[in-house]
Amino acid sequence: MNPEARGGRTLALILATLGFLVTFYAWSMLGPLGPSFKESLGLSTVQLSIVIAVPVLMGSLMRIPLGILTDRIGGRKVFSGLLAFTILPLAALAVWHDSLVSLIVIGFFLGFAGASFAIGVPFVNRWYPSAIQGRALGIYGMGMGGTVVAGLTAPRIADAFGMTAPFLLAIGLIVVILVLFIVLARDAPVAKAPAKGGFLSPLKVFKERPAAWAPTFYYFLVFGGFVAMFAYLPTFLTSVHDLAKPDAAARAAGFAAVAVLARPIGGVISDKVGANLVLKVVFTAVAGLAVAVAFGYHDMVVLTICALTLAGFLGLGTGAVFKLVAQEFPDVVGAVTGVVGAAGGLGGFFPPLVLAGTFAATGSYLLAFLLLGGTAVICLVVLLAMGRRTGARKVAVA
Repeated sequence: MNPEARGGRTLALILATLGFLVTFYAWSMLGPLGPSFKESLGLSTVQLSIVIAVPVLMGSLMRIPLGILTDRIGGRKVFSGLLAFTILPLAALAVWHDSLVSLIVIGFFLGFAGASFAIGVPFVNRWYPSAIQGRALGIYGMGMGGTVVAGLTAPRIADAFGMTAPFLLAIGLIVVILVLFIVLARDAPVAKAPAKGGFLSPLKVFKERPAAWAPTFYYFLVFGGFVAMFAYLPTFLTSVHDLAKPDAAARAAGFAAVAVLARPIGGVISDKVGANLVLKVVFTAVAGLAVAVAFGYHDMVVLTICALTLAGFLGLGTGAVFKLVAQEFPDVVGAVTGVVGAAGGLGGFFPPLVLAGTFAATGSYLLAFLLLGGTAVICLVVLLAMGRRTGARKVAVA
């Protein structure tokens, strides 16, 4: 590859990662600010879990159409449009954040920002050869560190300058990246056949190649587990361990930071030894750690060690899943990424509700964490079954 093309792909990766970072900062803000909203508005645990979960749900669902749209018209246009749109709900929240209804309704539209992931994966993927796609997508995935920034800054900014300030800061960050994206971003100069069929025709891959469903389940666990734990940890730590809100948010940010740093490592290792092997280790570890948290979360030392280790394995898993997608479905990366990303987002939508619901019903989080471990075991069974099917197919062809 000539230096100009190599520079172009590096610039594309940097811009996409920054776009992912600021949209995820905006998308995840309601989680770290949750304890403040709960206190100021007198919300119940279930009401707060709904406020946190609604943006997660919308970010999940919008990944499917935006992933398909990126395959059709390119990541530059779609990412620019999403950045511009995200300014609107942020501006609305800066003005109207004083009622449960406004948080839910505006949070619905803020959730669109969470779909940025499904735009950036095909945008970045087209710039890089297969041998290093895992590394490139892992680096891009570090943009989910926007959740770390939100956890570290949003509660402190709100305490110092009021609840309007974090939303204004997010608007400023997004405007800067939007301008850079419009001026500097370019789609990869690769030949691409014109799109055929209707808008939803790329989704036929899930009917024609059922193996495409497997990574959706894997991502439901690894990314969903990451989002759910990060979003709910501030509420969990303030209620169970009586931590101050900024302290709880900082610890949640530490959890996210470990996952973010592990993500590119998962991609690099997957390039070298294969995504399947990485995911086998991840699912086994997540199952064991979830059980440990279930029985030990009342002990802060046990909770801290297990949660941070869990974050590391979840991060490795997120890096491995999209190496698998890029390797197995290179012709429809956007469509498959959209559905896989949606599954991951849904994995972040349901667990906070499960955590709140099981605690309300039983007075304990034991069952919720055992369900996380059970999901990891099912993922491992599916992965092993898919491996046996692939091996049998190779033998048949031989």
